[in-house]
Amino acid sequence: MKIVGVDVGGTFTDVFVLNEADGTAAVAKVPTTRPDQSGGFLNGIGQQVDDLSKISVVVHGTTAGTNALLERKGAKIGVITTMGLRDVLEMRRRDRPRTWGLRGDFEPVVDRRYRLEVPERTLADGTIRTPVDLDAVRTAATALADQGCAAIAILFANSYANPQNETLAVQAVRAIWHNEHVSCSSEILPEIREFERFSTTALNAYLQPEVSGYLDRLESALKQDGFGGEFMIVQSNGGVMAVDTACKVPVRTALSGPAAGVIAAGYIASIAGFPDVITGDMGGTSFDVSLIAGGQSMLSPQTSIDFGMVVRTPMIEITTIGAGGGSIAWVDKGGLLNIGPESAGSNPGPVAYGLGNDRPTVTDANVVLGRIDPDNPIGGKLTRLDVEAAAKAIDAHVGAPLNLDTHQAAEAILRVANSRMAGAIRLVSIERGFDPKRFAFMPFGGGGALHAGAMLAEVGIARAIVPRYPGVTSAMGCVIADMRQDFVQTINALVDQLDTSALTGFMQDHVDQGMAMLQAAQTTFEARKAGFELDMAYIGQTHTVAVPLDVRVEDGIVQPPTKAQIEAAFDAAYAATFGRLLKNGVRRILNLRSAVTGTRPKFDLETLAPQTNGTPAPKATRRVHFGNTWRDTAIYNRLALPVGTKITGPAILEQPDTTVLIEPGLSGHVDRFGNTIITRSEAT
Repeated sequence: MKIVGVDVGGTFTDVFVLNEADGTAAVAKVPTTRPDQSGGFLNGIGQQVDDLSKISVVVHGTTAGTNALLERKGAKIGVITTMGLRDVLEMRRRDRPRTWGLRGDFEPVVDRRYRLEVPERTLADGTIRTPVDLDAVRTAATALADQGCAAIAILFANSYANPQNETLAVQAVRAIWHNEHVSCSSEILPEIREFERFSTTALNAYLQPEVSGYLDRLESALKQDGFGGEFMIVQSNGGVMAVDTACKVPVRTALSGPAAGVIAAGYIASIAGFPDVITGDMGGTSFDVSLIAGGQSMLSPQTSIDFGMVVRTPMIEITTIGAGGGSIAWVDKGGLLNIGPESAGSNPGPVAYGLGNDRPTVTDANVVLGRIDPDNPIGGKLTRLDVEAAAKAIDAHVGAPLNLDTHQAAEAILRVANSRMAGAIRLVSIERGFDPKRFAFMPFGGGGALHAGAMLAEVGIARAIVPRYPGVTSAMGCVIADMRQDFVQTINALVDQLDTSALTGFMQDHVDQGMAMLQAAQTTFEARKAGFELDMAYIGQTHTVAVPLDVRVEDGIVQPPTKAQIEAAFDAAYAATFGRLLKNGVRRILNLRSAVTGTRPKFDLETLAPQTNGTPAPKATRRVHFGNTWRDTAIYNRLALPVGTKITGPAILEQPDTTVLIEPGLSGHVDRFGNTIITRSEAT
């Protein structure tokens, strides 16, 4: 049987197929189809798998949710909320899109006329002061349905402390609502802070019709072609979930595809001996950067997909900038060269694609400088790239305004793009207290390996590690990712007054729910584990620190933590974060966070290593532009380079899913997993 990972990006859809019997792998990269991404998804699988009945698991990293949020193309939704809280989504945190000025435009995803109030009130301690008026709830739901709302969100005050009113309202709405798209804040995020809970739940409702429809179409098409295995979706926390869970909580799929790439990069780098790595995923539209320290990805409790669109769910920390291969280069009115954020995408794509775009992109600059072979473009869509058209576009839009010749203008485009990418790397490393010199840089995506040398020079990173199949790393991450379910529950108690039995009860409930989800999955797990973390602070403080708890789970039963253990764990975490403790400070627990993980079997990366021997010879030589001169550059078939091969730059390593550039002064070494380690030539 085979396991298939599919990552749908803005330009390409990537497929990674693992044969479980012998550990061999195959890859495919096809253009993403718009507006319905399922076409490219099925086409990519079909290129490597003739009989879908031979597939046991399909794991999908999707950008459907992220794109719907960024492009404001979600469903028309309604909100039923507590009397007086109609405008929480609009008020946000009293922030604004632009720091300066008195005006700022922001439109929440649900229009004010579709945000209806009903009588009910739960106090912060969980006491119900006003029982919910269910007749008013039904009237509001009927009105919203009559006005064409495709989904609805129930957002009640303090429902994290006591969900009773909200639960009754949701039951009443689900009994009369015309589809399954009913989101409930105490189910989505039972956590203190009204705006974040309201925003996350509203965005979940906003995405439900779009994402669930897309996933249903995919699953139906797979089954029609003979697929009878399990279909799973990558979450933004780097784990995977069942497709029915993804349809219920699509907000957890935001940044799904990039998260899968980080998971794969962390696994590959750790196995290769580099537990500290900075990833750089360069696709057609964006450059996504993340930092992995000690083999562990950085998780953020919340993110803002766009201004005011706050999602509070665990996510791998990823910094995204508009510097992909399709990002458009343009000169502003002040004569400054800019890259992105606008992208040519997959259609029309870069000028060299010849599909109608006339504005130059980063890919066009690489083509004009000889770094990409025009006769062998990746993706299988084109037979040849139009170098002349790319050069004319660069001349017209960059060269002429800046008084540069074609190659100077192309080099300028790459310098600006590289500078922006280096800035993103500094943001996740230096600005957070990490020295990039002790990290390796792992470029992946279709264009990342063309810029590895520039990142070493710009940031001072010692080495780059290019994985065996960099163009489909996110798809590989889909195959590698473990199944994971995250839970949160507000506790809001002082440690001295903590009811440890109540805390243990929440932990046990989370473990029971998580293990039940793992049990329902058709996937084989090597291990099942649960982890717990508390959000804590001293009383009077607003910001919390994450406090990992060393809690044992034996035969599915959580062993209760003691107050002394919690205090000691908080002191250790607080001292590590701030370097000191507060004398006589009173410790407070805000939230409990639990994660239940099913560890999926990993495949041996050595099976990806080349099975060739001998001394490699270049298959061709091509003139490539570096700096201000042309240099004869050896061209190699990367996948045929034997383990142990050392290539001195300038050289280009070509493969179907990407191009690896080894610049002058650098050298590349093929390790036993088929990775190419790029270092400065003088480095040992």
